[in-house]
Amino acid sequence: MSEVKIAAETRSEFGKGAARRIRRDSKVPGVLYGHGSEPLHLTLPGHELLLALRTPNVLISLDIDGKSNELAIPKAVQRDPLKGFLEHVDLLLVKRGEKVTVEVPVQAEGELAPGGNLLEHVLTALPVETEATHIPEAVTVSVEGLQAGASIHAKDIVLPSGVTLAVDEDAVVLQVLAAQAEEAPEGESAEGEEAAVEA
Repeated sequence: MSEVKIAAETRSEFGKGAARRIRRDSKVPGVLYGHGSEPLHLTLPGHELLLALRTPNVLISLDIDGKSNELAIPKAVQRDPLKGFLEHVDLLLVKRGEKVTVEVPVQAEGELAPGGNLLEHVLTALPVETEATHIPEAVTVSVEGLQAGASIHAKDIVLPSGVTLAVDEDAVVLQVLAAQAEEAPEGESAEGEEAAVEA
């Protein structure tokens, strides 16, 4: 997995006014916590953080005030509901070799059996336990040829070495739903309409 270096500054100003001033400077207020230490209030560069957060569970190497380096993973990210910019981030302190529980995105690949069936993501992310510096960016599941009524459970997913499930192994992750016998949406091919009727 990728490790991203970000320079951070400790901050002593709190509250909405201080947070607004930080965001005006294209920066993001954040808190680093974990390992029983006192929460550390930080200011992070907005653009660099936004790029880093495009990778799920990104490992961030924080250079704090040029004095100390800490490893962290994002735990909670608040965005402006309308404009989407970062408002605040909570970071969890981690150590190399330490196990952490995170949610890894589930990606489906392959084509379902013909018939206009639908794939439902019951879990869009799979809870797993893994070493903090080896968090997979995603897990990929093949749905090739699956028929209506088929399900993929957590235990069916092949995980990378050193990664274990942190959810009931019988939890349904993906399931195939039968196509509805209603009219096909506009723009769907005649072939898709026939398949939906046959299903």
